[in-house]
Amino acid sequence: MNIGQAAKASGVSAKMIRYYEQTGLIPPADRTESGYRDYSDSDVHMLRFIRRARDLGFSVAEINELLSLWRDRSRQSADVKRVAAAHINDLREKIANLEQMADTLQALINCCAGDHRPDCPILADLEKITDDPQEQPRSGNLKRLPH
Repeated sequence: MNIGQAAKASGVSAKMIRYYEQTGLIPPADRTESGYRDYSDSDVHMLRFIRRARDLGFSVAEINELLSLWRDRSRQSADVKRVAAAHINDLREKIANLEQMADTLQALINCCAGDHRPDCPILADLEKITDDPQEQPRSGNLKRLPH
């Protein structure tokens, strides 16, 4: 099947299929006599694997490792579990960072009168410059502007 058909069957765009091939995540596709890529059912199966891994947030490097483990029938499931567990730790850290950002933004919104005046604690906070990003105000130490 051609790249468009493989893209449709796998749920991976043709552009991403070319990218995965270029970066070595997937082997180069066979070529027809006229030079067009020719994908097999097993190629589509691999692309679906990649798509599912991407849907779960795995990075290209992690997917490469998972593909290697998937192809290796002598692998130990503990190796796969290790990759998945490390990914969960990364996800939980990202979630915590996103929650902290949301809390800070909510605190800034709560401090903003949202009226006709130009004073805005949200913009005031964004313009603060510090050498250490960790010194940025947290949601617990924001003051509401007087009306």
